[in-house]
Amino acid sequence: MKVFILGAGKVGSALARALKSYGDSVTLRAARKGVPSTRIDADVLVLAVRERELGRLAADLAASGVLKRNAIVVHNAGSLSAEALAPLRCACAGVAQMHPMISFASTAFVPTLTRGHCHVKGDALAEKRARTLAKHLGMTPRSFAQLDVVGYHAAAGLVANGAAALAALGAELLVLSGVPRSDTAKMLGPLLRSVAENVEKLGFPHALTGPVRRGDAAGMERQIHLLAARLPTAVPLFVASALAQLPLARVIGDATPEAFDELEALLASKSNVQIV
Repeated sequence: MKVFILGAGKVGSALARALKSYGDSVTLRAARKGVPSTRIDADVLVLAVRERELGRLAADLAASGVLKRNAIVVHNAGSLSAEALAPLRCACAGVAQMHPMISFASTAFVPTLTRGHCHVKGDALAEKRARTLAKHLGMTPRSFAQLDVVGYHAAAGLVANGAAALAALGAELLVLSGVPRSDTAKMLGPLLRSVAENVEKLGFPHALTGPVRRGDAAGMERQIHLLAARLPTAVPLFVASALAQLPLARVIGDATPEAFDELEALLASKSNVQIV
């Protein structure tokens, strides 16, 4: 397909490289240059811009007359539906949301898209072409009849950005424990990949490992004590994480109910989080 990507940031640049590798004809234009003044010769126009810019950009494109009437337009924003592009329906063949559930952190590095999932939803033709485009990226397109896109995007952000923040705290603790700072990312990256593999292949609750799964209250108490001494700002997050692990651990059942009760009581005593 002929693809025009408006927005040369982290997402737009990554999609452009991946689609070119597949063999699609791709034009990448920086959003700061605005809407082109000449006709856009593309089957798919991808708006890879920030959510707050979509409304104005859609209106400008609709008024510009540069779109082919049989082109479709998609956006990559996670918490906005296809309706964010509603003004464009009069100027093209359809609009859709096409959000890759992948963490894009840099224009210099393209994360692995293969086996990733892409939420696609919109007008019939736009959705069809967007699904094809997702497959060109090596991704699995998914459409849900009823999806709260704000909740969907919050879930993606909780996992992607929460994992990055947890890893940063883990790196600080490694440094305080004697690991050279230059080695921390090299050590934690493969650990995170193994977690991702466990989640994908084993699902929940069986992706869980560690002392909470084992019901090891004594071990957790030692770790909390150490954190309180070396990295006290991490204690609330550490305890909240352990509390979130407890329901999974109870389902797996690698320890007795009494052991989990003891662990829950310990965590409750170290936290303001209410046990439900």
